[in-house]
Amino acid sequence: MLTADIDTAINRARSEFLPGDGIWYAEIPELPGVWADGLSEEACLQRLREVLEDWVMLRLAQQLPLPAIDAHDSSTPAG
Repeated sequence: MLTADIDTAINRARSEFLPGDGIWYAEIPELPGVWADGLSEEACLQRLREVLEDWVMLRLAQQLPLPAIDAHDSSTPAG
């Protein structure tokens, strides 16, 4: 279930090339603060997935709810 939630969140990501910096930037609008950058769009989105996974693990460790993305609701940590 958690993998499906992460996949859903990544599918909601918005990415753009920042020509002034020569890098790609991506974020997940529903999750403020979850963003990444990279030299290619693929590298940027891979880094975004890593950032998201770390963010989820931190929230679970702190017993904080995970916001719902689309139809998935993981607001209650398992345990």
